[in-house]
Amino acid sequence: MKKISLGMLLIAVGGVLISGCLFQGDGANLDTQLRAIITEQNLSGDPSLGRELPNIEEPLPQLGMLLFYSKALSGTQDSACVTCHHPALGGGDGIPLSIGVGAPSPDLLGLGRTHPDGPQVPRNAPTTFNSALWDQFMFHDGRVESMGKTSGMNGNDGYGIRTPDRPWGYPDILAGDNLVVAQARFPVTSEEEMRGFDFGTGHGNMLEERNRLTRDTLEQIVGGYGAEKDTLTTNHWLEEFQKAFNSAADAETLITFDNIVLAIGEYERSQVFVNTPWKDYVGGNQDAINESAKRGALLFFTSSAAGGADCATCHSGDFFTNEKFHTLAIPQIGPGKESGTYGDDDWGRILETRKDKDKYAFRTPTLLNVEVTGPYGHDGAYATLESIVRHHLNPQAAIANYPFDQVDPSIRTINAKEYTNQALEQLLKNRQAGGNLTVKDINLSDEQVQDIVNFLQTLTDPCVKDRACLSPWIPDENDPNPDGMRLNAINQNGEGL
Repeated sequence: MKKISLGMLLIAVGGVLISGCLFQGDGANLDTQLRAIITEQNLSGDPSLGRELPNIEEPLPQLGMLLFYSKALSGTQDSACVTCHHPALGGGDGIPLSIGVGAPSPDLLGLGRTHPDGPQVPRNAPTTFNSALWDQFMFHDGRVESMGKTSGMNGNDGYGIRTPDRPWGYPDILAGDNLVVAQARFPVTSEEEMRGFDFGTGHGNMLEERNRLTRDTLEQIVGGYGAEKDTLTTNHWLEEFQKAFNSAADAETLITFDNIVLAIGEYERSQVFVNTPWKDYVGGNQDAINESAKRGALLFFTSSAAGGADCATCHSGDFFTNEKFHTLAIPQIGPGKESGTYGDDDWGRILETRKDKDKYAFRTPTLLNVEVTGPYGHDGAYATLESIVRHHLNPQAAIANYPFDQVDPSIRTINAKEYTNQALEQLLKNRQAGGNLTVKDINLSDEQVQDIVNFLQTLTDPCVKDRACLSPWIPDENDPNPDGMRLNAINQNGEGL
């Protein structure tokens, strides 16, 4: 006689309960069903387990924080890493498309930040929260990629990391030790984000060479040596680097671009926020989430064939992402990324792989802390969790009802509808080809949609909504300001973030 494990029995019982009560019932039934899913999917509620992670109080992340907030790393000295990734704004900037250099009010972040020509950055700023938990890709199009993709290693598995400085499929020997450090090499080279359009004129024609010379210039500016020796009026960076690296070496030895991004990367990697109500629930606290959220969790983790919303097919595991690329046809509202006839479309992953199936495909984001990381989509097309959930359930209907005419004209490309419909065509084409590259149409009631939204809100670590709790990641007047160029962020009301 074939033996049946306890896990299999729970799953079977859960399946009966799910199909029999349509995700309803009292708390005990909901808990029984969810415990079956948690057991089957081997969920711990904590994706940080087993990883080596820095602490914000350590010297290297402390140095990284100072660099992260300094406008000295901007070619125009009017933006910083934190411009697009402030902890008080969910590790992003709270607006659909980022505005880097050229803002009239450089220290104003989030709503109210403007640019004379509208947003120049083509995509929404991904959150830096829990960036240490990615193992395969960084950026919406995955242009920083772990070659080994080893679970739990953040790219530090010995197989190398590919970056935009190298052709697709080839590792970059200068990428650094992990995915976060590798991605930190690129905002400073982006004209729209931090470099500016006039910085280092003549810095090579090839992108890789221009990037190298830009980084060389920045390390000399921060280090106060070479051709940029006197660029900064105030420069006390050497003592901060000596402290962080526990070294008495000189500036040319210590203040290299590799060390700059290493410190920034460790600051970002210290932003681990995973202590969520869902984690408490998985750990055994039945009262950590309410019944609506429990119904939403059942819908989230259950396949469409069994009457669920099929969310966990892509948003899988404790990190709530499979780190794959999917065509969702999120409305294309922004300036685009040098795609299409006029260069104002954004074809996503295909720009890296050149594979037709990857056209309009973007990386599956983590859903941890998703409550505070909007707007949603690769270009921030959706302002609310409900709207992005509804798009996933029926992209065609969502696009038909999308208020293109209400998008800020300074953001919206004139070809927004056309490109969005092209993305929808690609989604439908992928569906016909089979596989799991796209979402399926799923019919849910308004109550069920709200249940899913309520579940998503249980994935928020309370710390990310508490300014006092976030204070270790935000420098204040007691922290060193080595160049006097710290970006002291304010909101549109002039209040400090």
